[in-house]
Amino acid sequence: HTFKSLNVCFIVSCCLSTGLGYASMVIVFFCNTYYIMVLAWGFYYLIKSFSSTLPWSTCENEWNTPNCIEIFHHQDCKNASLANVTVGSSNMTCSDLSDARSPIIEFWENKVLNISSGLDEPGRMNWELMLCLVAVWVLVYFCVWKGVKSTGKIVYFTATFPYVVLIILLVRGVTLPGAYDGIMFYIKPDWSKLEEAQVWIDAGTQIFFSYAIGLGALTALGSYNRFNNDCYKDAFVLALINSGTSFFAGFVVFSILGFMAAEQGVDISQVAESGPGLAFIAYPKAVSLMPVAPLWAALFFFMLLLLGLDSQFVGVEGFVTGILDLFPGKHYHRYKREIAVAICCLLCFIIDLSMVTQGGMYVFQLFDYYSASGMTLLWQSFWECIVVAWVYGADRFMDDVARMIGYRPFPWMKWCWSFITPCVCLGIFLFHLVNYKPLTYNNVYTYPWWGEVIGWCLALSSMLCIPVSILYKLFRAKGTFRERWAHLTSPVWGNHHLEYMDPHIRSLNSLTPGSEDNKVIIFESVM
Repeated sequence: HTFKSLNVCFIVSCCLSTGLGYASMVIVFFCNTYYIMVLAWGFYYLIKSFSSTLPWSTCENEWNTPNCIEIFHHQDCKNASLANVTVGSSNMTCSDLSDARSPIIEFWENKVLNISSGLDEPGRMNWELMLCLVAVWVLVYFCVWKGVKSTGKIVYFTATFPYVVLIILLVRGVTLPGAYDGIMFYIKPDWSKLEEAQVWIDAGTQIFFSYAIGLGALTALGSYNRFNNDCYKDAFVLALINSGTSFFAGFVVFSILGFMAAEQGVDISQVAESGPGLAFIAYPKAVSLMPVAPLWAALFFFMLLLLGLDSQFVGVEGFVTGILDLFPGKHYHRYKREIAVAICCLLCFIIDLSMVTQGGMYVFQLFDYYSASGMTLLWQSFWECIVVAWVYGADRFMDDVARMIGYRPFPWMKWCWSFITPCVCLGIFLFHLVNYKPLTYNNVYTYPWWGEVIGWCLALSSMLCIPVSILYKLFRAKGTFRERWAHLTSPVWGNHHLEYMDPHIRSLNSLTPGSEDNKVIIFESVM
């Protein structure tokens, strides 16, 4: 296995750690496969935004049902004796409002997804959605095919523009009725939720996925930096900006959810959806209430497309970099990178075709729940800590980082690598296994047993890479078990690493992070 100088993970590699690399490649491939659907849906909404009247704002479309209602008028039904009184301009009575559906929900489920009754009914293909999928994959290909130099320039715009749209949405959101209740629901914690395993899994998954931990993407991208780039400082900057943006975006989200709850006359917990429903139900509802709604809708979904492209760029770049690093230099081809990116995009697109059918949402949720989140990331991160802190050695790794950045990181980092992080990962992982529940969609549809089997196959395809690789290496090595283990856990240094370890080279004090020759272009988007 050939690695460049890694900036955020292994300075050196051990033979037993190759399973981690293969596992991360499997995870990031699955992530690239299903995450692109968010871009396809966003692009579909973006196209539909270019109309005088937003198609999800009215009940006068072919996909709407008789239960569709634009304004719920709950305030007219507070008196129980008015149950049979017709409300608003609709033909519904107060007693019918419990079954009423918003036009935005019907647009999402009946038009965009045209969702079937279950995983066993894939139904026909949505050709409009498939064309959107082709368009976003072509866009991703031509943004990634030349490498990080071109991608980095594009991300300068795609990572900063969404902040402008978020500020505009926040200003509009806090002026809506019910926004205060939504924000208070957001900042006031319910401590009893800590007893639920799914809350810990969702929190761990969100942090790991948002920071790209365990995916191998940061490791692959860090390999393009100079050897003495200050990765320690970059890690803090990434964490602060990432979590700060998430906290800020929460006010935007829950101000809108508070308004939706007030409009429908229900508790906020009943409208606070997670996953795709938040981006394609709550936000579109908010922009439909603004003056010149098509303009704001186009801006929002353009922002969503940019955010998705950022993540997709990193995922595809990380996967292609890992694949190309597996091949020795003698297999050099002038267009090797362009061909590798094309093959990656094509394979993912073929799998994505199953997600643009009527049963595509069930397939999407299988990938989302099993392949690249939750247990797989926790398992991957646990073994990464074990290899770094206990196989290679935390003290040795601290020395390597000091050689790179010119000073030793805070000792707290060593304790995190050795004890805190692996214990937290293992604890949440076991907590999830003990409290495992069958996968459901919208708390209504329960996946069949064979659907869960497919999901576990997706999860195990990456999780088994680690133990299988260890057993294979031990079996192929020669000597006693102790000799095999000593050989397989010995670090493999590259020439550029040996150069910095040479006692005759310049001192570590000259490797200051702020020197002119150590400046690098930061292209990876924290969004």
